[in-house]
Amino acid sequence: MTKQTEQMLLMGLVASLAIILWVGAAVLKGGHRRKALGHIRARKLLTDREQPMFHRLQQAFPEYVVLTQVAFSALITAKDMPTRATFNRKVADFVLTNKAFEVVAVIELDDASHRRREEHDSRRDSLLERSGYRVLRFKHVPDVDAVQRAVQPPIAIDPNPPQR
Repeated sequence: MTKQTEQMLLMGLVASLAIILWVGAAVLKGGHRRKALGHIRARKLLTDREQPMFHRLQQAFPEYVVLTQVAFSALITAKDMPTRATFNRKVADFVLTNKAFEVVAVIELDDASHRRREEHDSRRDSLLERSGYRVLRFKHVPDVDAVQRAVQPPIAIDPNPPQR
C-alpha cells in the first residue's frame, strides 16, 4: 500500500468518525425525537379521595382560594437547570392562597401510595419549606376545625378592611 493510499484511508476514517460524532451529538441534543405513539385520554383532575378534601378546604376557608394540582414550578424557581430538575414535574395536591394569591399553605393528602415514601415526601416538603412555604400533610380528610387549627397561626382577618 502506498503512502498516498494510507493517507487517503486515514482521512476517510477521520471524516467518518467526525460524521458519527456529529450525528451522535445531534441525537443527544434531541435532534431526532421519537414520534409520540399511544392512546391519549382524559383523566380526572382530582381523585375520588382528593375531591372531599377540596370541598373541606373550601368549607373551612371560604374567604380564600383553594388551588389544586399546582406544579412546583409555579411555586418555586431556580437559576440553574440542575436545581430546577429537582422539582420539575412535581405537583402539590392543594395550595391555599388569599385573594391576592399569596400562598398561605401547601396541603398534601397522603394516600396509600405514600406508604414507605416518607423520605421522598420529606425531600419534597423541604424544597417548598426552603422557599418559605408551610407544608401540611394529612393522612385523612380532616374535619373543618382540625384543618383550621392546622393552618396556625390563625389567618389574620383585618377587622377594618379598606373601604372601596
